Amino acid sequence: MPIFMRHDTSLREIYGEYFLAELIEAQDEENYCVICEDKGTAVGFMSVCSQVNMELLHQCFNLGPFHGLCKPHPDDILEPEKMPSVQQSEMENESLQTIQKTDEESVEQDIHSLEEEVKEEVLFEHLPEHSASLSTSTSDDTHESYEEEKSASEMSCGFLKTSKVSLAIDNEDFRPVYKGASSAFCIQLFCIDEKYETRSLDFMQFVFSLFPHKDFCIISVPHLTPEFILIQNFVRIVPFNTSILDNDLYVFHRAGLLKSINIRLATTNDVPGVENLIRTLDLNQSIMEDFTKYNMARRDPDGTTVQTFVAEVLNQIVGVSIIRTEMDIEYIRSHYNIEDFIYYNHHQREEHGHIHHFVLNPIFQHYTKYFLKEILRLSFKSCLYYLIYPQSREGKFQNPYAHSLTSALHYLVPVRPRRQIVYPLEELGINAPSKEVSKDQPSYALYHTNRKLMLEPKVTINARIVVVGASNVGISFLETFIFCPHLKFNNLTLISIHGLPGRNLLNTGQRKFLASDHCFNDKDYALMSLCSWVNVVVGKMIGINRAAKHVILSSEKIVPYDHLILCTGQQYQVPCPTEADITKLLTNREIKKDRRQRYTGKVPSNLFTLNDEEDCLRALKWMNENFIPSEGNVIIYGNTIDIYTTVETLLYLGISGNRIHMVQPPLSSNITCINNYAVENAVQEALLAANVSIYHEAILAQWNDGEDPDPITCASFTTPTKPFKIQCAAFFSFHEKDVDYETFKALNDSCLVYDGRLVIDTTFHTNDITIRAAGPLTKFSNRYYANGWTHSSFSSKEIGFQLAATMLKLFDPTLEPVIEPPGDLDRLIPIYKGAKIKGGLLPGPYYYLHVGKPMIPTPLDVQVTQGDFGLQIITGKAKEGNYFRIHINKYQMVETITCLSSKPFPTSNYITLFGQHEQLLNNLCSRHREGLITDLYSFFEEPWSMAIFHDRFIDLKKELRQILASKENEEIPSMENVVLRIVDEEINLCEKPRKYLQKLFQQTIYKSEVEKSILHYLHYNNYHLPMYAWPGIV
Repeated sequence: MPIFMRHDTSLREIYGEYFLAELIEAQDEENYCVICEDKGTAVGFMSVCSQVNMELLHQCFNLGPFHGLCKPHPDDILEPEKMPSVQQSEMENESLQTIQKTDEESVEQDIHSLEEEVKEEVLFEHLPEHSASLSTSTSDDTHESYEEEKSASEMSCGFLKTSKVSLAIDNEDFRPVYKGASSAFCIQLFCIDEKYETRSLDFMQFVFSLFPHKDFCIISVPHLTPEFILIQNFVRIVPFNTSILDNDLYVFHRAGLLKSINIRLATTNDVPGVENLIRTLDLNQSIMEDFTKYNMARRDPDGTTVQTFVAEVLNQIVGVSIIRTEMDIEYIRSHYNIEDFIYYNHHQREEHGHIHHFVLNPIFQHYTKYFLKEILRLSFKSCLYYLIYPQSREGKFQNPYAHSLTSALHYLVPVRPRRQIVYPLEELGINAPSKEVSKDQPSYALYHTNRKLMLEPKVTINARIVVVGASNVGISFLETFIFCPHLKFNNLTLISIHGLPGRNLLNTGQRKFLASDHCFNDKDYALMSLCSWVNVVVGKMIGINRAAKHVILSSEKIVPYDHLILCTGQQYQVPCPTEADITKLLTNREIKKDRRQRYTGKVPSNLFTLNDEEDCLRALKWMNENFIPSEGNVIIYGNTIDIYTTVETLLYLGISGNRIHMVQPPLSSNITCINNYAVENAVQEALLAANVSIYHEAILAQWNDGEDPDPITCASFTTPTKPFKIQCAAFFSFHEKDVDYETFKALNDSCLVYDGRLVIDTTFHTNDITIRAAGPLTKFSNRYYANGWTHSSFSSKEIGFQLAATMLKLFDPTLEPVIEPPGDLDRLIPIYKGAKIKGGLLPGPYYYLHVGKPMIPTPLDVQVTQGDFGLQIITGKAKEGNYFRIHINKYQMVETITCLSSKPFPTSNYITLFGQHEQLLNNLCSRHREGLITDLYSFFEEPWSMAIFHDRFIDLKKELRQILASKENEEIPSMENVVLRIVDEEINLCEKPRKYLQKLFQQTIYKSEVEKSILHYLHYNNYHLPMYAWPGIV
């Protein structure tokens, strides 16, 4: 009893003081109480029961891999009568396929040799004949069906979720029906003294003997309960998103008690066993082909070493893994932060291995880590890598890009990709990086383990974290979570109208309808492989039940949560005409315009409000089918930068400029979307040269003269002078962004404080402690007196990262616990320092990029007149397509970068210039004053600048700062301390401070330490920076 009370007192409060005695007294053939004792003292207790509500479990959990925990029966219905409309190879032998995440425990996709028999102990006698070996965990009704070419790795591993799956409607809701008797018993209560926790599994041998005809033991655990040692030996069952239970379900099979597992190199005699093991897998052919190469020559035709290992229990093959020597290690080192986990120079080249296939019977899943350890030992490898490609190649599963590992994925760590330098290869010539480093190849997400990581446990977090909205803030939040190597999140869910972004739907080159903020692109999504870790629920939030803690979707389905993150952002809305009668020659001043008025009428079929790539794809498809072949005008309405990128895209598609009419409503302030007269003037001239008609300060009055607006055939506008009407066949609106009405209604109806936007505090909390929000959806509470500053003023990627960092303190035991600041100190809003970026392809065509600090928008002309403005350096002319502007503030730091070029330029390189001191940029200001810089584009292509663009340059700066802040000895102050004393006038100098500091720097050890650090940086990163020389290179 004391052991129980140390963990929880709720049982005593509910059932009374003597609940344990009553439970022991009530034992019968279906209910048993078991204890473990040490020297006559009970140190652990377990209550088990053979009565299990199988109907409820079948409704809430995907138990297909374990045949529903039932005995096989001839009347079992394991598949829908009609096959879904997807590729036959994809769905063969699958019972269901969804976008629900399969986590590490749902290893059903790897192997369903559950039907195999073992003569010893009859342990496998009742294992089901079930063929859904790649059935992804949960089919759930919240997922709307849609089509996408799935990646081979995703298909081979049901674990990997995809953002789109084509399913017949009747198949989405299919649940297998099991007619056989229950084959499971459950653990009702369990506790054990902490000193004996490691002996928890000792219970299982005895409780299975109490139920000789049961093969499975199950236990349900509340989501927020930390993972304890006993369930680390169980398999976690993935719940359906429609699950009504607040617990996680874990399963243990009787065969899991076997200790005689043996890992060894495969032989030709293992072929029948391996074939039987993998026969239900989609990638069985690929696995057998690799196995045959191993048996024939132990290597590929190109000479790459192949090794195959099998896991054997009682002379039966229960697992197989095929690895190769990793031949692309230079590329991996240069493109991924693998050195976060290993010291590269301490590993020989042949010690790096590449996992291609990993198949293990889920009964023995708790031996996965042991299997991986033995692979490392027997193969003489120290590191293993696994790759996940984002898209299937040639639409096939049996191809070189297909990997079948999934069940071991949670035992590997995701490796962050590295930002790459865009090299001017012609300028560098022979000093360019090697082809192994600079080559272009398909992007993939990288996973890794090594001998050290095999000994480090991960913290399992089952809390249900639901993110609403696939905005940049939401994606950045999820990215931060999944790249925590020591944490394992089992219940990350994303609710999004169009699923995960990054599917590269538009094949129009660099022409995009919408401008970019350069937070994420399609390659970034491929490098993250969010679909491997995140449950994607396709739907729209229409309500939040805060009491029951679930989100209500437009499909009337619910998604439960423990922590809810709202990142829906703002979207372009359908414009609301003023209904002004232009026959009366009304002007803008004479009409009443309510900016908050919402359009409630029928949305015309040829009206487009583009908010993401899915919307753009729909518009592109419609334009190709209905607009381009015909005649008619298109109206682009709005005054954001997206109107320019959309016009350029339409021109690129072959639409004549005289068919395009760009109508700009009055600005809400005196700041334009570009806020640079030179750039705006160049773009305006390009529009006129393309014969695009431009209208200024025009307000939408009517569609179709007030008649039925579907489809739009003409649109009327009022202006400060006289109204006008345009005949049109398509209408694009980029007028104003606002919170979607259904989102607003969901927030308002759930009594979350809303004041124009969702109100939050400095830690992202709404008025509900379990609901956080971030991004343009939000505003700070009025108590901060900072209405001019919102999350819209900052980088969305940085906001998402800070949101994740705030929440990680709840889960990460290595971080300081959350301490709420006192109320009187919670008065200042956080100011984020990341650059605010926008760019795109403007009419001309001109490649445009603007990088600036977070700020309340101010006209550029006003900024320049400020006394503390600093210096701006401009080379080239916008009209000539070689415009480059850099603003250096009064602290000599790069504060703004604006580029407009008729040629592509290395955007990622230029973004890294933000926040750099001008002296780091080869004394930019002094060279400019001397007239040595005539073209900034050429200036930043010179070899000296490559180190500035390197992703680890920021680490070098931190290291140098630490050197200058350190003391040579206790008696001599550090350089940093001397500078502070000079600033505070504590030191009387006879010479200029700069000369004094230079002399001091030369005379002390700091100069040699700084030089040593810089040379080490160049030498260690030589594979990226071969254009630099260092001592000993000649």
